[in-house]
Amino acid sequence: MLFDTHAHMNDPAFDEDRDSVILGLQDKGVSHFLNAGCSLASSRDCVAMAEKYPFVYASVGSHPDSADEVNDEVIDEFRRLARHPKVKAIGEIGLDYYYETIPREVQQKAFRMQLALARELDMPVIVHERNAHDDGMKIVKEFKEVTGVFHCYSGSAEMARQLVNMGWYIGFTGVLTFKNARKAVETAESIPLDRIVLETDCPFMAPEPYRGRRNDPGYLPRMAEKLAEIRGLPVEEVIAATTENAKRLYRI
Repeated sequence: MLFDTHAHMNDPAFDEDRDSVILGLQDKGVSHFLNAGCSLASSRDCVAMAEKYPFVYASVGSHPDSADEVNDEVIDEFRRLARHPKVKAIGEIGLDYYYETIPREVQQKAFRMQLALARELDMPVIVHERNAHDDGMKIVKEFKEVTGVFHCYSGSAEMARQLVNMGWYIGFTGVLTFKNARKAVETAESIPLDRIVLETDCPFMAPEPYRGRRNDPGYLPRMAEKLAEIRGLPVEEVIAATTENAKRLYRI
């Protein structure tokens, strides 16, 4: 059974059928998933959903697009939420320079504040990093005691190897199945299997041949099949390894 390490099942895209999708996941080979917080409001939603379902976990944090909400009061609330036993990480946090709707200096400050919280609480982090490779690496190196996962990984294989050597995990989404996913495939080939986790990032980025549809954790077996193909391994071995990696990452 697979573990979806990064989902957004609290997204409005699931408002009409959320319960039926979640309750049908085990029949599709998915035993657990973690809902990643993107803001204070969504983090609260993630914790509430984790309370409702025994096989659902949560993380709390502010995505770079919500970096302007991060202040001492918000950090205090994340600290309180993180005491919940179903909260397993701080995230998703990081940097996103693709649109830059939030100034870089604001993103960087919020990233550092949340990394400091993870260090204080001795928790892993979920990092969102897009078009900000140099600054992302620079900042995580400032917090050597903190590790976790670079989710929806978009950097180079060389950078991934550096992160693995620093104790990080690398998360792959449905992008791994896309025809133009050369960098993702190269990275998946070149890092140790025990540092790879799988995720959907649903409702976004459904894998081929379902690209363009609403994604959900039930599509995760497609990513496992693709990773098995890339690594030349039986899919059962990939499923067992990535599930164990997820549990180790989130200390479950």
